[in-house]
Amino acid sequence: MEKLNIDGIEFTGYSIPTASANILLINAARGFLGCGYFSVETADRLGEIVAIVSGVKNYDDMLNATVKKVSAAAAEAGITPGITGREALKMMR
Repeated sequence: MEKLNIDGIEFTGYSIPTASANILLINAARGFLGCGYFSVETADRLGEIVAIVSGVKNYDDMLNATVKKVSAAAAEAGITPGITGREALKMMR
């Protein structure tokens, strides 16, 4: 667990190493930005605000990556594929 200051807003980052990659998540007050390991389908079943970025190796990559998928709750909150991870997180605060 790591505290992250992104544009003056505090978030919590989690990195779990696996044999071939890191599972990455940045948690916000209303949802989270996750790497490709996470499932939008599960987020939809749980009603969670989730945005997914892929091909990322660290938190900076996540912030600069383009959001590929969003949960239904994220879409309702105005979060859409094509925005950056940084923009998505700011909308989840």
